[in-house]
Amino acid sequence: MKFRRILIILIALVITYFSLTFIMKEYVFPYKYSEYVEKFSEEYDIDPLLVLSVIKTESDFKEDALSIREAKGLMQIMDKTGEWAGKEIGMNYFLPNMLFDPKINIRMGCWYLANLESEFTDLDLVIAAYNGGSGHVKEWLENKEYSKDGKKLDYIPFPETKKYVDKVKTNYSIYKYLYSKD
Repeated sequence: MKFRRILIILIALVITYFSLTFIMKEYVFPYKYSEYVEKFSEEYDIDPLLVLSVIKTESDFKEDALSIREAKGLMQIMDKTGEWAGKEIGMNYFLPNMLFDPKINIRMGCWYLANLESEFTDLDLVIAAYNGGSGHVKEWLENKEYSKDGKKLDYIPFPETKKYVDKVKTNYSIYKYLYSKD
């Protein structure tokens, strides 16, 4: 009788674990737009789980997302960044509304992340630059108040950027946990 109870409890725990994992993957941390995420993360040598973490943080997978600062689409790209990225990736023309197209938005976001990774070796710096701009990150690295060694940030003076870095890193950890096993 005791063995039977333990077996039932173990089965219930296993079912609960797989149900929660399914719910997390399906509804909370989905792997949406996988065709574009896979294609462009490979093309620009970016971890697709990082791309998903940025999308989750930026727009929660809403392709029509528009911020109060006019950042657009899944990866919340500003018009100026889109125009610059469009030229760099060989687009013949660029219109700001193109940023609502998931394929274009993810391609530009992956290109931009790769560009930031070539500029900064530390993931925290890449994420901070994606949100706060690479110019600010460079300034912070040069300031002993924010960086003791000029290579990592000890303090991020923009509270929004600090929260952003923490949120992307948390999402990234969850995505790695949920999908690295697959």
